[in-house]
Amino acid sequence: MKLISTLLFFLLLISLTYSSATPTRSGKRDRVHEPCKRLVFYFHDIIYNGHNSKNATSAIVGTPAWGNRTILANQNHFGDLVVFDDPITLDNNLHSRPIGRAQGFYIYDKKEIFTAWLGFSFVFNSTQHKGSINFAGADPLMNKTRDISVIGGTGDFFMTRGVATLSTDSFEGEVYFRLRAEINLYECW
Repeated sequence: MKLISTLLFFLLLISLTYSSATPTRSGKRDRVHEPCKRLVFYFHDIIYNGHNSKNATSAIVGTPAWGNRTILANQNHFGDLVVFDDPITLDNNLHSRPIGRAQGFYIYDKKEIFTAWLGFSFVFNSTQHKGSINFAGADPLMNKTRDISVIGGTGDFFMTRGVATLSTDSFEGEVYFRLRAEINLYECW
């Protein structure tokens, strides 16, 4: 009896291992790679530079000893912490009607390479969308496109997860930049 139950246990274990780890023809495990929702938004960041307080949507709130709060630090802005409250639009026009706000922060985190770490939310309150989408991850700014994790959401985006592909759509020196965010959600409720 003990031998039979041991054999059944091992057969069950082998069948579970085989079914969950069986590669497909491409050599990868079976996974659904089609997003349940695709969205594209633009957010517009105007960094405070000491002269544009009426238009600024972001500000340096922390800086290394060699920096100041109105000019981004040398050495690829290393050590600067910037908070933002940027308008989100459906197209790349800064003057289009905003459908929400991108709110959060970015930290320039490397001396050798121009890169940042982002933590932010898209907060919506429009007729199209209500709630928020939350993002976090590294942003290697010199890459044409960068992927950042969608780590959750609220309202229309309750507990969603996925990937946002960011690309710098436009920039004007170190005062203005516009990011295009192509969001692919893989967990939609």
